Amino acid sequence: MIIRHYETNDVDSVIDVWLNASKVAHPFLKKDFIESETVNMRELYLPNAETWVVENEGAIVGFLALIGNEVGGLFVDPKYHGLRFGKTLMDKAVALRGALELDVFQQNHIGRRFYARYGFWEDHEYEHEATGECVIRLKYAPEEGAAQSG
Repeated sequence: MIIRHYETNDVDSVIDVWLNASKVAHPFLKKDFIESETVNMRELYLPNAETWVVENEGAIVGFLALIGNEVGGLFVDPKYHGLRFGKTLMDKAVALRGALELDVFQQNHIGRRFYARYGFWEDHEYEHEATGECVIRLKYAPEEGAAQSG
């Protein structure tokens, strides 16, 4: 397992990971939204975030995108779920930033379980304007994560 900075030639692999993971975590999202977000990933999100990729045997299997202390995205190819790639990426984010915040769709049960186990706690909910879905704002602080999550 290797974690390294994202490079522009990683874009297709990263988008493939995002699409594969989104199919499992976000089956409730409409096709047109996923298509527009695919364009945004390539043209807006990846170029403007500090992105880290995790490789397994030379292949990108997950990535983490940070904007300040905001986790803009954490996605692992479903074939690699449960193998600690996501935790390793989140550990990297904590090492870099300490306290973190992120948004997760209420219906993303995979992500919500992962973040709860990691120690994130729910701050508030709101409606995601583009989809009408409920989103939960999560927070994490290394020294508070365990106390807040219970």
